[in-house]
Amino acid sequence: MNSLAARRRHPAAIALLLLLGLLVTGAVYSALAPQRVQAAAAADAGQDAAQGKKLFQANCATCHGLNATGTEDGPSLVGVGAASVDFQMGTGRMPMAAPGVQAPRSDKIKFSNEQIAQIGAYVATLGPGPSVPDSKYTDGTSGDAGRGGEIFRVNCAMCHNAAGAGGALTRGKYAPTLQGVKGKHIYEAMETGPQSMPVFNDSNLDPQAKADVITYLKSMEREGNPGGYKLGGLGPVPEGLFAWTIGLAVMVGAAVWLGQKGA
Repeated sequence: MNSLAARRRHPAAIALLLLLGLLVTGAVYSALAPQRVQAAAAADAGQDAAQGKKLFQANCATCHGLNATGTEDGPSLVGVGAASVDFQMGTGRMPMAAPGVQAPRSDKIKFSNEQIAQIGAYVATLGPGPSVPDSKYTDGTSGDAGRGGEIFRVNCAMCHNAAGAGGALTRGKYAPTLQGVKGKHIYEAMETGPQSMPVFNDSNLDPQAKADVITYLKSMEREGNPGGYKLGGLGPVPEGLFAWTIGLAVMVGAAVWLGQKGA
């Protein structure tokens, strides 16, 4: 008995009791807290989807149908995911201002970021699809610009130009410029394949490869054009046009001046 009482009075006993109490408290919290967090997150997602459905039916159902299954004026959105909604609405392409072969990018964004996220949450409930990417892949600094340049030239340059300046396609369509486009929207375009663009999902280009491409494009934007006026960055066509028009004009003017001087 005296030995047990002595152990209880030992200075280390208090520390051991406190440590045991902290371990028990932590174990109980870790067992209960995640369920509460998940329940709260699920409730928030449900509220966003419900609000998004109201926004969708008020603003998008005319073309895409009340249940987003599509009409003659708009495709089905089942399975496109929140990433497609964020891209189309975040770049001002949707709602489409007027019928056309291609929805152009616009700086006039009709909806707030919160409303776009809510509509995206609703569309995500219709079927599995790509989600909005994590910012660590879209900030334009987390990738390898050299590797991104190689990937871009192999997969994207034939339409978007090696400098990302865009280019013409068939039947009045075009590959838009990638200059000044948010990294998030570039990633979402690769993931969802809007309009004439092919889909580069994770089986084709993993998230890090997409981050490399974005880093390459953003590095070109930061570097600018140290060689002078870039003529739209469209390659040899405008450069050749400039040489023929300005160069020939200079040569003709020089010939006329020399002829008058010789006379």
